[in-house]
Amino acid sequence: MQAKQVIETFWEIQNDNDYSKLIPLFADNAVFEDPAIGRVEGIEAISALLHQLTKELAEKKMHFEVLEIAGDESVAWSRWVWKRPDGDVEGVGLYKVTDGKLTSYRDCYAVPES
Repeated sequence: MQAKQVIETFWEIQNDNDYSKLIPLFADNAVFEDPAIGRVEGIEAISALLHQLTKELAEKKMHFEVLEIAGDESVAWSRWVWKRPDGDVEGVGLYKVTDGKLTSYRDCYAVPES
C-alpha cells in the first residue's frame, strides 16, 4: 500500500473517536512525534498513547477536518484543521511508510494554550 493510501485510511479512521483503531497502521519500530505530546517510539508506546487519547478526547467536542493529502509510495503529507470548541488549530502532518505501515508520523502545529 502506498503512503498516500495509508494516510487516507488514517484520516478516515481518526474521526471515529477511537484512536486505538489506528494501531494496525503503525510499524513495530514506528516513531510518533507531536508538539503537545513529544516523541513516542515503538508500537507498544504508540499503542498506549492511542488508547489514552481515546479516553481523553472521545468526550470532548472536537474533530479533524482534512484539507489536503498528497504523497507517493513512501512519503505523504496532509494539511488539516483541528476543530475545537475553544478555537480551531491548523496543522500539517508528515509521514513515512514502509511496507504499508507508518514508520514515522510527525504533526506540526502551534500548541494551543487552552
